[in-house]
Amino acid sequence: MKLLFVGTNPENTGAASHFVALVQAMAEAGHDVGVVAYPDGLIWQGLSTSRVRLTKAKFRNVFDLRGYAAVFAAARQLRPDWLVGNFGKEYWPLILAGRLLRVPVALFRHRTPPMKRLSAWLVPRLAQRFLAVSRHARQAYLDRGIPGRLVQVLYNPVNMELCRPDPQRRSEILRSLGLDEGAIVLGYSGRMHNGKGIFPLFEAASAAMAEQPRLHCLWLGDGPDAQALRERAAAHPLAARHHFLGWIADVHPYYSVMSMLAFPSIATETFGRVSIEAQAAGVPVLGSDIGGIPETLDAGVSGLLLPPGDVAAWRDAILALCDPSMRMPMGVAAHAFVQSHFSTGVIADEFVRILTTDR
Repeated sequence: MKLLFVGTNPENTGAASHFVALVQAMAEAGHDVGVVAYPDGLIWQGLSTSRVRLTKAKFRNVFDLRGYAAVFAAARQLRPDWLVGNFGKEYWPLILAGRLLRVPVALFRHRTPPMKRLSAWLVPRLAQRFLAVSRHARQAYLDRGIPGRLVQVLYNPVNMELCRPDPQRRSEILRSLGLDEGAIVLGYSGRMHNGKGIFPLFEAASAAMAEQPRLHCLWLGDGPDAQALRERAAAHPLAARHHFLGWIADVHPYYSVMSMLAFPSIATETFGRVSIEAQAAGVPVLGSDIGGIPETLDAGVSGLLLPPGDVAAWRDAILALCDPSMRMPMGVAAHAFVQSHFSTGVIADEFVRILTTDR
């Protein structure tokens, strides 16, 4: 199958990470893949070493003729069976380009709530395939009256090889943090803002540290509330056991250090890529029972679902996973769960099925 992906968003977002992972999954599965991407953006950089055809473009808006010219040029070269888009600003340009090129269009939606009412009604009907990245995200469109047959679900793929535990990097990172091999590390990776539940997590982790002397918390990420969190941690008696590394371009090596990952959002999440990446590395997940997060783990087997913002419940769950007799089997189950549900081969096969089956 020939697929032309169009993603000219330069930002470092979950949608961009999904775009890169799906492109790589389809290329690895043997499909002929081309990409129209913003020059030197996250997508371009992420695919620069992949075996895909890259075309530079910027789509500023639906009237940007240079964006259309780049898509048409790439389409003439590849002669794709499908155009695939991932970002809202490109929905209408791709629908129009698909009509002009007589190529069907598949569009992904990563956010809830849905688009403005008119677009939310038209886009799933005009695109030949409209895909949400979770059942939770799909329901938002069904709630708007969109027929279920028009909205399908395709989860984020995960490259299992990238998430493979690396004992050498683990030792190097532990040494850089001043920790020994016996440390129990609770990890957080994501945007630092209140809706992500970072403040209740801090309180829960600190309370658990008071009972478990080997427990440390590793904070990866940045955002509007990062400084407030750092200040709160600095004033805490256990400040030395909270480790803030800021924004990390490639978090994969840090999964090797984590004993467990926390996904503590108190605001609704559409999905949760960090959850499945951690589990791919054999790290059990503590996740908020909200939005699309429950779809990312096998509750009670590969991790635990917890009430959002409930400090006592999170403290108890963190302490429970400090016990290796509980944590280690969950880590093994986590890897197997992701392998069977989210690995690149599984998602590539499902995408082909969706594209080739009448809706």
